[in-house]
Amino acid sequence: MKSKNNYYYTLITPLMILISFLGLTFRENRKKHFYVPIGIIGIYLIAEREFNRKTNREDILNKIKNFSKNK
Repeated sequence: MKSKNNYYYTLITPLMILISFLGLTFRENRKKHFYVPIGIIGIYLIAEREFNRKTNREDILNKIKNFSKNK
């Protein structure tokens, strides 16, 4: 089931990484550690999405191969 919120999440994750990068670049040394978790979560969300896409594509390809063999 797809929902409209998926489109918002695709915009939020790069924004999280951008905020983290800017925070690490322009903040004072003692306040930089607040931006590390948001950057890690943004990178994790993008990596997880890419991994799920890859596995779904492989599953679809295997189903197509099995269907063509059985025909």
